[in-house]
Amino acid sequence: MKLVVTTPLAIVVEVEDIRHLRAEDESGSFGIRPGHADFLTALAVSVLTWRDGAGGEHHVAVRGGVLEVQDGRTVAVASREAVAGDDLQWLEKEVLTSFHRRLEEERAARIDSHRLYLNAIRQIYRYLRPEAAAGGGPPLSGPRAGASQ
Repeated sequence: MKLVVTTPLAIVVEVEDIRHLRAEDESGSFGIRPGHADFLTALAVSVLTWRDGAGGEHHVAVRGGVLEVQDGRTVAVASREAVAGDDLQWLEKEVLTSFHRRLEEERAARIDSHRLYLNAIRQIYRYLRPEAAAGGGPPLSGPRAGASQ
């Protein structure tokens, strides 16, 4: 089985003789062997582990991404970031910690950006409709309440 792990900037892993792959999505850990049914899943921030034909174990840390099994012969992983290495402890301790920290920073930045956006909309609304913002003005659009037709 072939494994290809890519990021937007590079092919991080490309190996041909994979006997077993372990990955993790939101539901937990799972394994893939040659002949696996076609499969598509969103990966969690985790370490992918595989065994090659010689029995060697290898790893790559991924910052989430998408894993696809094609025809039971190819496993393709696309991730924002990936770091390959054979030192599992280092990958889990240093790289995954860094990935999680960056995800939290991005999440906080998105929340702050959303708050700024909502505050800007409120300010525009207050500027355009000061009487409605104070609670005593007419509705923004539509016919007047109680008007005869």
